Amino acid sequence: MKVVGFAGFSGSGKTTLVEQLIPALRLRGARVSVIKHAHHSFDIDRPGKDTWRHREAGAVEVVAASPRRLVIMREYTEEAEHDVHALIARLSAGVDWVLVEGFKRSSLPKIEVWREDSGQPVIYPGHDRVVAIATNSPQALPVPTPLPLLDLDVADDVAAWLVDNAKRFEYTPPVHAAP
Repeated sequence: MKVVGFAGFSGSGKTTLVEQLIPALRLRGARVSVIKHAHHSFDIDRPGKDTWRHREAGAVEVVAASPRRLVIMREYTEEAEHDVHALIARLSAGVDWVLVEGFKRSSLPKIEVWREDSGQPVIYPGHDRVVAIATNSPQALPVPTPLPLLDLDVADDVAAWLVDNAKRFEYTPPVHAAP
């Protein structure tokens, strides 16, 4: 691994040079990662932002760090299916809640979020891990349900329900059989 830093004041062209070096080094057979120091908070994954520019230029991974944030973005040459339990294990210790967006096929207990105007079907009738439904149109649910209905438009009510039912969400990592 070779590591080189680029220093200069804001507006000097550091990001543009790095953005141009990524494909130039890739043409020479190199895999390139970028570490970006942000002196203040930062925005990621939006067109025009440094991290987006580096990823679009072909960086394998981009790490952005500021005094208050750290993000690591990796690009895979082949699609990777991530295991939600492995991702949970990578989180910092000491958090009280982990909010997992997506991973609807996981074994985690979950709240289905459903809007009638999305035109999407519901998942709760066939998924035994759905414990409640957050919706803004309970009268339009296509299948009757005994599950609790939470007001999708009132996050404070959903938070109160979560706290009231916290025991249901106590996490125990799955035990994997030894090889």
